[in-house]
Formats: sequence, structure tokens, C-alpha cells
Amino acid sequence: MAAKLKKGDKVVVLAGRDKGKRGEITRVMPREGRAIVQGVNMVTKHKKPTQTGPGGIEQMEAPIALSNLAIEDPKDGARPVSVSKFSRTAARFVWRKSPGRSSMAEAQTYVPRLRTRYDEVRKQLQEKFGYKNVNEIPKLDKIVINVGVGDAVGDSKRINKVVQEITAISGQKPVVTRAKKSIAGFKLREGMPIGVKVTLRSQRMYEFLDRLVTIALPRVRDFRGVNPKSFDGRGNYAMGLKEQIVFPEISYDQVEIVRGMDIIICTTAKSDDEARELLRGFDMPFVQN
Repeated sequence: MAAKLKKGDKVVVLAGRDKGKRGEITRVMPREGRAIVQGVNMVTKHKKPTQTGPGGIEQMEAPIALSNLAIEDPKDGARPVSVSKFSRTAARFVWRKSPGRSSMAEAQTYVPRLRTRYDEVRKQLQEKFGYKNVNEIPKLDKIVINVGVGDAVGDSKRINKVVQEITAISGQKPVVTRAKKSIAGFKLREGMPIGVKVTLRSQRMYEFLDRLVTIALPRVRDFRGVNPKSFDGRGNYAMGLKEQIVFPEISYDQVEIVRGMDIIICTTAKSDDEARELLRGFDMPFVQN
């Protein structure tokens, strides 16, 4: 989901060379996650002469990322009101200019539910495993989502649809993975797009895990739990989903092809038992032996 910005909104630039500048949005490009703001992010373009007019050098506005824009405060115009990029999971961040100060005031930040839960989980882990140093207590490091798109060999446009779906699911735009070598039997050429992947950290990592455990997995057909043995011996857990439609961000009517995905949950645990207890603290539904 793109930010809730539309044509005609008065915005403030939060980052970049034009930080602090104000302007009005003249065009929004939600698929690209960008917008054009009047008088902001100006670039020089060399125009060729045509039959209708002479050529020359002209100044024009270049698109700017939506994440770098915020709606101008309608009350005092002092500081911007930043709208959350992902309306389903993230909260709104609001900044105000304190009286007599030009710096940004303390933001009312959103803390994911599982991040708050971790404070309780780490105490339980320390009691069970007897860690002498708090830095030894395992924690989540990152979550990697990978989707293979083999049919993109015949139609490269299908990769764009997968990018949109993973962006909606994870809240972060994935990167396109490409073939490293050519394989004639698969009609595969070097550099062709064959999948997408995204690495989630910090807040987005906790938000995705929360939606996975509480919403997506219970919607899996005939779900009885996940395999408690799918660890790699180093505290990392791997699982797969056969359908992307278990996530509420995906509309079934707009799905062209049902695809699965690989989800890798990386932790700082040194053993599988420690990582298993960490994930149990986050209510991961392991199958009971």
C-alpha cells in the first residue's frame, strides 16, 4: 500500500537535498511509490527541437519517494504530519514543533506488539537456560521471504505482479532475483528475472511475524501446526506456505496465479532448542509431539 497522499496535498520534504521544502503534489504514482511535488526535486533536462517548438535546456520536477514526504500540519503549519506507508499494520507518526524550539519534538512512535512481548520472553529464556550475560539471550535477527517465479521465463511481466503482492504482504518492496547463468533446457538466459526476495528487520520484522502467527497460519487449509524440527542447527527456522492468499493483504479476486513462498526466520540463538523456545514465546504454533 502506498502512503495516503493524493494530488493537491500540501506536503513537506523529510529527507534529501530538498529537506524542509514545501510544495503541492501535482501527480501521484502509487505503483512506483513516488510523487511529483511542485518546485521540489528540480532537475535539468535537455530538450530536442521539434516541429512544434525549439529545443533547449529546461527545469522540471523529478519524482520523489513517498516515504520522504509528509502532509503539512493543517493546524499550525510548523511541522509535518507523516502518514503511515502501510495502513493495515503501522500506526501514524505525528510530529509537532514545540514552542520556542526549531527541532523535531518527540514522536509518538508505534511499537509492535511482539517487540513489547520480547521483554517478557527474554526473562523466561534467561531463567530456563541460565544466561550469565544479557547479550547471550537469543533474539530475532531478520526474516527473509523468497518467492520463485519460474513462469517469468515465458512472461517477464508476471514478476511485477509478484513484486506488488510481496510488497503488500511484507510492507517492504522486494528485490528481483535474476539467473546467474544460462540453461538451454529451461529456456533460461543469464540475467532473466526468476524470483523475488525481501529481508525484514526491526519493526517490520516483528509486524510480519505477528500477522503470520495470528492471521495467516490459522487460515491455512487443514492447519495442524508447523514442524518443530525445521531448524538448521544454528538457530534459524525455515518454513513454506503454498498460497499467498492466506494473508489478508491479498485480495483473492485480484490473484492471477496462486503461489507459495519460503520464509526463513533468523535468530541469534546458538542452538535449535534456544531458537525453538524463543519462537514459542512469540506463540509460534509448533506441532505437539
